[in-house]
Amino acid sequence: MQEEPLSPEKIFSLDIQAKDLGMGGKLSPESDENSYKKRMQQRKDIQTERLKIRKTKKGLLIVFTGNGKGKTTASLGMALRTIGHGYKVAIIQFIKGGWTSGEEKALKNLSSNISWHALGEGFTWETQDRVRDEKLVQEAWQLAKIYIKNESYKLIILDEINIATKLGYLDSDEIITFLKSLKNRKNHIVLTGRGASDSIINFADLVTEMKLIKHPFREQGIKAQKCIEF
Repeated sequence: MQEEPLSPEKIFSLDIQAKDLGMGGKLSPESDENSYKKRMQQRKDIQTERLKIRKTKKGLLIVFTGNGKGKTTASLGMALRTIGHGYKVAIIQFIKGGWTSGEEKALKNLSSNISWHALGEGFTWETQDRVRDEKLVQEAWQLAKIYIKNESYKLIILDEINIATKLGYLDSDEIITFLKSLKNRKNHIVLTGRGASDSIINFADLVTEMKLIKHPFREQGIKAQKCIEF
């Protein structure tokens, strides 16, 4: 007999129970270790059940956005993880260009499974040419679609594509329509850059917003440095 799938209500209930039991450590209210152990065993049992019922796998759309640092860095951490598992990665930079980053050098040295394309020519105040900027974005997008449709690539990172859509060089709906047209897509796609559109955020499977609290450029007038910015 085929097992009936659990309802969303059951899944939500388990999530709430896990939250109520907490993470443990000194955050837990128990004063004696036996009571604490009992709570953590309950938490372990619920976590085992939560993992058991989550069986679905799919190609994810992941968004790193926000005004804080770390969006590209987070995506390249995923690239490192992916090549570690022996899969191929494509990285297409939409705005950044004109310099070779430490990440590019390191990843290419680590693996031949990296395809890296820096197709931008810099920030708008550097290029000062909207027509050429848009042309380069469109070329990057056409290349991105080729990699996305290539099933041999497990991870495709579209770096600063959110900026490209924010500037009006690429329509967010075009991205969504293209991804919807791909049936049973198995690879994962990462979109980075501040200002991700509401439509992209709503369509994505995983969205992380980097929040800026302090920055050495803003508070101390410190310039961009190797190992930190590039």
